Formats: sequence, structure tokens, C-alpha cells
Amino acid sequence: MAEAERVSSALGLALGFALDRAFGDPRRFHPVAGFGRTASALEARWYADDRARGVLHTGVLVGGAVGLGVLLERPSWRGWRIGVTAVATWAVLGGRSLEREALAVHAHLADGDLPAARQRLTHLVGRDPSALGPGEIARAVVESVAENTSDAVVAPLVWGAIAGVPGLLGYRAANTLDAMVGHRSARYERFGWASARVDDLLNLPGARLAGLLTAVAAPERAGVVLATWRRDAAGHPSPNAGVVEAAFAGALGVHLGGTNVYGDRVEHRAIMGSGRAVEPDDVPRTAVLARRVGIGAVLACAGLRALLRSPSQS
Repeated sequence: MAEAERVSSALGLALGFALDRAFGDPRRFHPVAGFGRTASALEARWYADDRARGVLHTGVLVGGAVGLGVLLERPSWRGWRIGVTAVATWAVLGGRSLEREALAVHAHLADGDLPAARQRLTHLVGRDPSALGPGEIARAVVESVAENTSDAVVAPLVWGAIAGVPGLLGYRAANTLDAMVGHRSARYERFGWASARVDDLLNLPGARLAGLLTAVAAPERAGVVLATWRRDAAGHPSPNAGVVEAAFAGALGVHLGGTNVYGDRVEHRAIMGSGRAVEPDDVPRTAVLARRVGIGAVLACAGLRALLRSPSQS
């Protein structure tokens, strides 16, 4: 790829990030929603309680998204490359909408409206909020913002830097499939195995960059961030969420983890961080930290993109 094309692609990443910060997710006709409908239709056609069928499901959908990205990136006109990269980046990022949801929960907590806070929390997490008090609601928000800052901001930017539009679309396809079929349940134990493993693999670099950027975004607590990451991240059931949740816990001076209820399933998560319990006023602090991490990510990834070749242009 020529230098001008690399720079155009990097500018597209930065512009797409700016669009997400300005507008958040599109309210209507979101392409990820369209992808989800397609995935559901294919699942209904070929679902079986079988890993091989799950591999087929993941391969077709993620491969199709990557292929679409390759086609979209073929034209070499500079304006097209900037525009298509910007739109793809905007479509796959979720940082602004994540922040809005977190602050909406905080507003209800600040007003003392616990039922409304519990209901709004369901937009962020899958756990049962019916018995949660203000502190536990705030903990759920902080954990969700931490994990999704990696999943919905840093990781897609990393794959945009590495592989351009195919990387952006392929990553978001895998991440969406993990949310749809990669969770633990009797239906998806085998069928969702491939989606969960692919998502774990693709999130490895993004989660670690998010951890490092958390230390950069909170320089006065950088040593605590890195120490908490080293000590506590491995206790989380996710190889990636544990990294960024531990880093956020260190940066904020709180502890995360504990008992979470998901319907009839109860999980006892390891404690991450050695600070105090999370309080409602930690939610805006978390949003500020996540915003700083996102800005660091786009600067790093746009810079990296300006230096790397795209697989579709090799």
C-alpha cells in the first residue's frame, strides 16, 4: 500500500472515532443490527448441538464480513478510502453510547430512583439487577465500562490498524457473534464454542493495549494499575476482561468483582484491586477514564495504521 493510502486509512480511523464521540451509535438502520438479523436467520437454518456446526456458523459470518471489507477497500481513490474507513470505524465503535448508558444509570442513582437505575442497568449487563443496591449497581457499571472500553473501542481500533476495513468488520462480526451465541448455556455450550474462542483470540491485543493505556491515562497511579493487572487479572474467568477490569480498579482506587447473579446462575468472581468498594460517584470518574483510554487508542492505532500494509492491498 502506498504511503498516501496508508495515511488515508489512518485519517479514516481518526475520523470514525470522532464520529462515534460526536454521535454515538446510529439510532436507526445500524449495520450491526442487520448483521445480527442475518446471524439469527442462519442459526435457525443450520443450528445443531455440535461444535462443527458452530465452526461453520462463525467461519461463514466472520469470513463474510472480512470479504465485504476487502471489497469495500479495493478502490484506491483517497477520498473513498478515508470515507469508507471512517464509516466502518463509526459503525463498529461503541464508546460514546457506552458512556451515555453509564451516565444514565448514574443520573438515576443520583436522583435516588433505584428501580429506574436497575432497569437502565440491563442495557449494560446481563446480570439480574433486581436485588442490587446503589453500590452494586455502580460496580456493575464500572465493570461493564471497563470491559467494553476494550471490546468496543480499543480492540476494533487495533484491528483497524492491523488490517484496515476487513479488520474492523471481521472483528465486530466475531464480537457480535460472541454476544449472541458465545455465552454459557445448554443451547450454546457446543454451537457457540468457536465464536467464543475466536472473540477471545481477537481481543488479546486490544485488552493488553487497553491495560497499558489505562496506566497512561492515570499517570499518578500507573504503578498501582500495572501491579493490580499482574496480581489480579488472571482470577477473572475471561482472559481479556480481567486485564482491563484489574487495570481500571487500580486506576480508580477501588475493588471490583464479587458475587453476580445471572438468572438462576450465580458466579463468585475474584476480587480485583485493593481499594474501597465502588460508590455511585465512581461512575463519572470511570467514564472520564474510559474516554482518555479511547483517545490514547485512536492516536496509537492511527499512527500504527499509517505504517502498516493492508492484507487486501498486498
